Amino acid sequence: GSGHLMSGQTVYVKLRKGQKIDDLLYCKDPLNDVCGGMKMANGTNSLGEKPRSGTRAKSAAMVRELYIKAQEYQKKIKAANNDPEKMPERNLQMEALMQVLDGKRIVQHHTHRHDDIMTVIRLSQEFGFRVVIQHGSEAWKVADEIAKAGIPCSIIMIDSPGGKLEAVDLRYETGAILEKAGVDVAFHTDDGITDSRLFLRSPALAVRAGMSRGKALESVTLAAARMLDLADRVGSLEKGKDADFIILSGDPLSVYTHVEETWVEGLKLFDRSNPEDRKYSVGGYEVFRQNVVAHEAEGGME
Repeated sequence: GSGHLMSGQTVYVKLRKGQKIDDLLYCKDPLNDVCGGMKMANGTNSLGEKPRSGTRAKSAAMVRELYIKAQEYQKKIKAANNDPEKMPERNLQMEALMQVLDGKRIVQHHTHRHDDIMTVIRLSQEFGFRVVIQHGSEAWKVADEIAKAGIPCSIIMIDSPGGKLEAVDLRYETGAILEKAGVDVAFHTDDGITDSRLFLRSPALAVRAGMSRGKALESVTLAAARMLDLADRVGSLEKGKDADFIILSGDPLSVYTHVEETWVEGLKLFDRSNPEDRKYSVGGYEVFRQNVVAHEAEGGME
């Protein structure tokens, strides 16, 4: 999570039917394909975790050191030219960072304050990696700088209300300000902090604060897919893409609207008219727990 400067590789999963984790992955070959991104963080969350940085400046220095080591490891591998005797000792951490340096993995970077956001921008430019700003509570303060760097933002509209100093300057207008600056915008929730059931409320709040309706809808569909390198498969209804979509009861940005049906790869996996399915929209974690227990009893978990 965001408690570490470099949390590690992520995987992208699709909530299709499956018996094991590999069945849910977007990639076809988990052993050889890049199946996700890289999670990084700066700011308050990562200051006190081992190895402790203590200050924002030291946090940035520690990240730079990791990427410099990855660059050196990369040079040794290229110089070896596939000669086993010349290859450096294998280092899985460096291999993961090489995928970032090569552009195969996008960094999903937890960051809130405007100075921390600028640190992310500088690091991405120094080492040439692709990055998405996650949360970005003060992104509105440096919108032009973010736009100039060509970095997209996945922002959160409500974060640790009343409790997180980094988020006290969070503004509903952030989406509109970023849109005006030319930044690609998406929204997300942060379960445990902001309930995922409020997901569609996020673009609605952004529209109320000045974001265009079109960009707000794109933010929770195609823009989000682009930030995960998945726009060739999901995010819009086009020939050749996965048949993933929801059917709503009304305006996507209305508080009165609810999900009627959810389709994944052409299969209907949720139908609100089905009493058993409806439990998922109102039943909370107890429904999830009961289904996990039943699934395990059937031998469906590995």
